[in-house]
Amino acid sequence: MTTLYGIKNCDTVKKARKWLEGNSVAYTFHDFREHGLTEQQVNEWLEVLAPEVLINKRSTTWKQMSDSDKAKVDAGDIAAIAAANPTLIKRPVLATGDSLQVGFKDSDYAGLLL
Repeated sequence: MTTLYGIKNCDTVKKARKWLEGNSVAYTFHDFREHGLTEQQVNEWLEVLAPEVLINKRSTTWKQMSDSDKAKVDAGDIAAIAAANPTLIKRPVLATGDSLQVGFKDSDYAGLLL
């Protein structure tokens, strides 16, 4: 099953959802804010994705974090902090079962799903 992770009001997530629906791709939407995110999920993603691909250091959440939490993330202690602050995750994350895609480009989604 295909799952799209993100937050409802993110413009990029909206574009991805519109593309999925327009191309009749069945998917489940997992809203970080409503459904949360577990440390286990973040760790599973980090087995496939590099931290710099997954963590958005340009986000408001990152900018508002304490220096000690930023240092922990930089040292590799990412899962607990990202689970507690899921808007640190770049959006959207598309999980197809076989692969993970961060961000949205219609050509990437087409190559992956069509």
